[in-house]
Amino acid sequence: MADLVGRDTGSAPESGAAAGAGADTAEAVIETRGLTKRYRGGQLAVDRLDLTVPAGSVFGFLGPNGSGKTTTIRMLLGLIEPTAGSAALLGRPVPRSARAVLPQVGALIEGPALYGYLTGRDNLVRYDSADPSADPRTRSARVSAALDRVGLTAAAGKRARAYSLGMKQRLGLAAALLRPRRLLVLDEPTNGLDPQGMREIRSLVRELAADGTTVFLSSHLLDEIEQICTHVAVMAKGRLITEGTVAGLAAGARSRLGVTTPDPGAAARVLKERGAADVVVTEDRLTCEPPAGADLAELNAALVLAGVRVRAFGPEHASLEDAFVALTGEGFDVAG
Repeated sequence: MADLVGRDTGSAPESGAAAGAGADTAEAVIETRGLTKRYRGGQLAVDRLDLTVPAGSVFGFLGPNGSGKTTTIRMLLGLIEPTAGSAALLGRPVPRSARAVLPQVGALIEGPALYGYLTGRDNLVRYDSADPSADPRTRSARVSAALDRVGLTAAAGKRARAYSLGMKQRLGLAAALLRPRRLLVLDEPTNGLDPQGMREIRSLVRELAADGTTVFLSSHLLDEIEQICTHVAVMAKGRLITEGTVAGLAAGARSRLGVTTPDPGAAARVLKERGAADVVVTEDRLTCEPPAGADLAELNAALVLAGVRVRAFGPEHASLEDAFVALTGEGFDVAG
């Protein structure tokens, strides 16, 4: 299920979410303090969340299945009420000021809300006409520009029910971009897209950030987050594990040692004898966590003295995935 944020379009669409929002300038575009959501039956979905999203950032929101990401987003956009705590968008409290703030916020949550019997262009016309602040004299130009921005101009005359999942995602993004937005909230924006489409959406996000739009992005694709985000927050079991810059989070993960050799078994034995942990062997390569305080030059010399033919040896840059696994103690669940 998805939701249409900040607009009243009349009859219910077939599925989905895309929409708009606004408020005063604030250093923190999103800020929560003790934000909590407990559902009937006692399920604690979000537990005292303190989150700060700086203006101008591309902020990645990560977490495994059931970590509370989507519940948090729905509270931020006023779609559900928190049990306790507070949240603010663009310096204004939500949900109390949602009607005032949402015209400056574009949102695509859990898939776009589309009218299948209308063309892509007519869906955008419907969205734009539902915005009381939109000038009808420039509507056609806005719709055409939004379609062009997401690469759907050629398919604008097709009925939305004939769109692929990726095309529907693009149309949802176009709806969120009909007006300039200070904040764009995206939940899995590359869902259903092919590699070329994913690259185009990443490029679009970078363009929006360069134009001054803050982007809050939830995704299960860690490499995607690492490529386009400046900041990141990690959720697990409803709680915030950490937040900060992507570079800082990755740097905090312990680097691994990589060795390329035609003798991986012998290399693994030598490194284990010297205290290496989590040794992973794949064909002619192995990686491991070197012992704390180890002199890498001495480890290399030990391999050579043991007759191991070393073709490449050195520390590997820790990835965001390494940091995520270290923080949560589990792999990333793509259903999250």
